[in-house]
Amino acid sequence: MSTHKYIEVKSSEIHRHGVFAKTDIPKGIRIIEYIGKKISKEEGDRILDETFKKHKTDPENYAGTYIFELDEKWDIDGDTPDNDAKYINHSCDPNCKMDISEGHVWIDTIKDIHKGDEITYNYGFELNEKDLYDFEEQKCKCGSDKCVGYMLDEDAWPRMKELIKKKNNN
Repeated sequence: MSTHKYIEVKSSEIHRHGVFAKTDIPKGIRIIEYIGKKISKEEGDRILDETFKKHKTDPENYAGTYIFELDEKWDIDGDTPDNDAKYINHSCDPNCKMDISEGHVWIDTIKDIHKGDEITYNYGFELNEKDLYDFEEQKCKCGSDKCVGYMLDEDAWPRMKELIKKKNNN
């Protein structure tokens, strides 16, 4: 059982596991830190590449990766048993946001959350137009009314829609 004040990990309809509110949580609360081993960007990229290759060969058993970009030089490998934040799922209509400050990654509420609600944030993946798999392989399953189908930063949604339309017209 989770020892966190606000959250617990349970089965999720979005993706295998998720993080859920154990109690009502008001907007503006720092609920958990995303923890793990600080690794170089090169090591993070290597792990991401390996994970993507595994996904391509066995998509049903793809659990995801827990690499979190800390800054231009460092990543955090959150694949540790004590990191319940690694189970927070993406949503196109999130109730939390990530706050990266002073070498730490925090998850903060941006809306009032009710007991039993799943905790989510927008993963903020960038749109790499040279290699479209960056978003086409990152399908979103959040189920929200605002879902755009991919785990992209909201700023990239208009360009993503243009690229998909252009691709479908070719």
